[in-house]
Amino acid sequence: MANATQPAQFLYDNLTIELNVIHAAWQHGVRKLLFLGSSCIYPKLARQPIKEEYLLTGPLEETNEAYAIAKIAGLKLAQAYRAQHGFSTIALMPTNLYGPGDNFDLESSHVLPALIRRFHEARLAGAPTVTLWGTGTPHREFLHVDDLASAACFAMQEYDEQQPLNVGVGRDLTITELAALVARIVGYAGRTVFDSSRPDGTPRKLLDVSRLTALGWRPRIALEEGIASTYRWYCAHRTGAVAA
Repeated sequence: MANATQPAQFLYDNLTIELNVIHAAWQHGVRKLLFLGSSCIYPKLARQPIKEEYLLTGPLEETNEAYAIAKIAGLKLAQAYRAQHGFSTIALMPTNLYGPGDNFDLESSHVLPALIRRFHEARLAGAPTVTLWGTGTPHREFLHVDDLASAACFAMQEYDEQQPLNVGVGRDLTITELAALVARIVGYAGRTVFDSSRPDGTPRKLLDVSRLTALGWRPRIALEEGIASTYRWYCAHRTGAVAA
């Protein structure tokens, strides 16, 4: 919702960050810079799994177009500084991230932290149902934030090329399957209902991570383990949140 209702803010803030950080890093002699993009930079209907070369081969998802355009601009700016100035810039394109310290605000959070909060609050309230947006059929891939940190450190040591690298786990699941997994971890025993009048977003966003894995990096945190540890963090840091 935040992407759809605040496109100017997303575009302005991200462009401002990129312009200042990349230029200042080059200007002050930083030896190497890592730019973090996002899987949302790829076309809405890209072939699956999504390879790095599919960038700019089709229209973007309408609801997060402003954010995606900003990220694409940052990637191209980093590449331009490499081409013109010989500045060592690399870029990682991570899939959907989650983990401790995530944003759990229901108006601006991503799907996984939003599900954790929704099911947690429904469990405490004894609500018989939880209503979620869309049909539940879109597929999503999730990467724990600690695995992204690991990939970033690995890339800074082992990679120095212009082409961006996808970062993910190489497998996905439907929103329906994700909701069932989160509900089980949280301990919610009610029913999940999908509101098909609400948008689904991109049908599928599975990244091809073969280029990064060929260099020797692999994720280590399984999705169920990662969601459980994220839920424990949420309960420990949210006022009134009590784990099952």
